[in-house]
Amino acid sequence: MKNKRVLLIDALNLFMRNYIVDPSLSTNGHPIGGTKGFIKSLQSVCRTINPDLILVAWDGGSQKRKSIDKNYKAGRKPVRLNRGIHNMTAGEQQDNKNWQQQRLIEYLNEMPILQSYVENVEADDIIALVSQSQVLSDHHKIILSSDKDFIQLCDDTTILYRPIQKEILNKKRILEQFEIHPTNFALARAIAGDKSDNLPGVGGAGLPTVSKRFPFLSEEKSYTIQELVDYAEGVDSKLGVYKNIVEKRELIEKNYKMMQLYTPCISAQSAQQIRGMLKNPSLMFNKTGVRTMMMIDGFGAYDTTDLFALFRKMVVQSKEGK
Repeated sequence: MKNKRVLLIDALNLFMRNYIVDPSLSTNGHPIGGTKGFIKSLQSVCRTINPDLILVAWDGGSQKRKSIDKNYKAGRKPVRLNRGIHNMTAGEQQDNKNWQQQRLIEYLNEMPILQSYVENVEADDIIALVSQSQVLSDHHKIILSSDKDFIQLCDDTTILYRPIQKEILNKKRILEQFEIHPTNFALARAIAGDKSDNLPGVGGAGLPTVSKRFPFLSEEKSYTIQELVDYAEGVDSKLGVYKNIVEKRELIEKNYKMMQLYTPCISAQSAQQIRGMLKNPSLMFNKTGVRTMMMIDGFGAYDTTDLFALFRKMVVQSKEGK
């Protein structure tokens, strides 16, 4: 009997990718590429993966990490449509983006898809919690996101699909590509830093350097910052990277708190609610409602046959308790 498959979607990550590049317009002439592109991407992935359960995780804010570092994710440029033909002001684009996100939520509410949003909790933490849940211990988990933060969650039953890069990362490929084991990936990134989240790293210590100078990070054993510093202090080398790591220990510790997902940053109450949703998923599919919205939003001749067939199968399995 094959293991069931769970698709875990980093909602904002996938939405923004399509919002920027998909030129689709609704019947009233407004951009709707974020919503339409998300659904098309969902169909494409489902066609390949054939999941038994889908969970979409939404970002609820970064307050907890910003309490550790107020500069977390600071300095990001506003995301704008790369299509000037719409002649929309920045304010109009923001209003449209907000409308598209809400419209997407309305679509997903009519589909047999679980959605999770927790105030002040990032989607990363929700997905980490779900991927590690005992409820899904015998399931294969596929995380859909271009975010490297999820590499640390990959194990024998969890893989990462990065749609922008069109790559599938499992434990074996991660070791081949980075020479760092997923159990030590957050530690390695804490040293290297993350420009996209405005987290500076140790000078001269990118991921290739970290993997080369600390080869034991390719082992399955989960190493600590203390063990890393002890190694840097004891190694017989004049390379500056070792000295820099010893001197920047506090920075590494702070970065690790921000980056690690092994212990998700989520309250016990919220975690219990999410686990309960996974244990007893209530799935429904309003085919007519979805088709009506697609017609209103100008989806055109969009073939949903295989996606809708999958949805019907998921609902039947849910009712049968399979």
